[in-house]
Amino acid sequence: MRYKLPRQYTPVVFAFYMSAVMALLMCMVIVAINTGVDGHYFIRVIQAYALAMPTAFVFLQLVRPLVVRLVSATVAG
Repeated sequence: MRYKLPRQYTPVVFAFYMSAVMALLMCMVIVAINTGVDGHYFIRVIQAYALAMPTAFVFLQLVRPLVVRLVSATVAG
């Protein structure tokens, strides 16, 4: 049987996964644009990701209430 977090942690887990995926994708694109893709590309991506992922997670937690209100104001239902 697998251990799962309680449902109350859903917003935090969502923010963690979203920030992890988006920060990685953005780091990959930005590093490629700024320095090119060569033999050290993945090292540079990981270095950028080490800063970007925690930053994205914190900011996602901070802006979540604003985004929820914006979505409520623009989506019917």
